[in-house]
Amino acid sequence: MGRWRDGHGELVVGEVRVPLEIATSYRARTKGLLGRDTVEGALLLSPASSIHTFRMRFPIDVAYLDRRLRVIAVHTMKPGRLGLPRLRARHVVEAGGGVMEGWGVRVGVRVEVVAE
Repeated sequence: MGRWRDGHGELVVGEVRVPLEIATSYRARTKGLLGRDTVEGALLLSPASSIHTFRMRFPIDVAYLDRRLRVIAVHTMKPGRLGLPRLRARHVVEAGGGVMEGWGVRVGVRVEVVAE
């Protein structure tokens, strides 16, 4: 798995490949999706075990991943919410509200991150 750097790649869920932004620096994780009207594909925050949607403009799907990239929780969050920390979470994937189900992201599924 290795360490990722800020940049781009793909989130692989079974046969589905989704464009992925990777945010590993404090600055990139803090900015996240703030100030955007949409997200193209998904955003990986690493390391992360909780998120918030304060000052966000749209609802998002949030998948919490453990250290082996297995999904331990998936939620849709409206703007202005604070997500509770997940004890086993090491990474968080964010995407537009309602899209993860179609990608097959659900509890127990293992995803893959392919960095460019």
